[in-house]
Amino acid sequence: MKINQHQKNFKEALEKERPELGKRPEWLKVRLPSGENYKDVHRLMRKSKLNTVCEEAKCPNIAECWNRRTATFMILGDVCTRSCGFCNVKLGLPTELDLDEPRRVAESVEQLKLNHVVITSVNRDELKDGGASIFSETVRLIRSKMPSTTIEILIPDFKGDSEAFEIIMQNPPDILNHNLETVKRLYHAVRPQAKYERSLKLIEWFKQRGLRTKSGIMVGIGETKEEVFDLMKDLYNAGCDIMTIGQYLQPTKNHLPVHRYVTLEEFKEYKDFGMSLGFKAVESSPLVRSSYHADKHAELS
Repeated sequence: MKINQHQKNFKEALEKERPELGKRPEWLKVRLPSGENYKDVHRLMRKSKLNTVCEEAKCPNIAECWNRRTATFMILGDVCTRSCGFCNVKLGLPTELDLDEPRRVAESVEQLKLNHVVITSVNRDELKDGGASIFSETVRLIRSKMPSTTIEILIPDFKGDSEAFEIIMQNPPDILNHNLETVKRLYHAVRPQAKYERSLKLIEWFKQRGLRTKSGIMVGIGETKEEVFDLMKDLYNAGCDIMTIGQYLQPTKNHLPVHRYVTLEEFKEYKDFGMSLGFKAVESSPLVRSSYHADKHAELS
């Protein structure tokens, strides 16, 4: 991963100013993934030449989700055009578009008999529609093969292009997810090619079209508690229904460092605050990631 000068300066400042982290807390330790369903999903992903964000992002909940027959497919390849300071997905110039990918994803969902599926992607800023047409076709094919399966898509911002949004709405999901990832002040370092307001407007756009909306953030990367509360209010006011909050963990030494380990008590504060605002659901604990309990979110009224 290559970071820009602003990210490098922020990284150095965090490492210099952060308190002594000490040992990783017990609540951040997870067992190695295992289980028959987990093995079935893993075998099929390799056979179908598909990517999952579960593996690419080294998600700590991979065994729990896969054993519940819930998986998060990562479409549009495995090379991203953006240099986010927290992400372990490869940065570079993507290869040609794989137009057969939607079919393989849909067939995998059918073979695994998934009750709920999450579709996400890398950023493909070099494409005119940012890959929205591939999202739309993937949803369409899953619906045709597995009409009872609920679908969540975790989309990039498509540079705020409403034409790409309209393509998504041609085959709308049950849940539209787009992560803010961090508080507004840290965007230049954490998400240098993204814009806080643009992401909020995306949530608002899809909510106004009647979709259930969702977003997530990481904490422990340099934000303050008050900034998190402000972000939660911004999200709720934009029409966000569901929110996820988890501990940031540094993928490699080249990524932005962990500033602090957020306590279990603070995570509960965020959950309680979010529910008091009016969110339909707030998943807030150290190991929570975007797709955590995604199947349960699809059941909300």
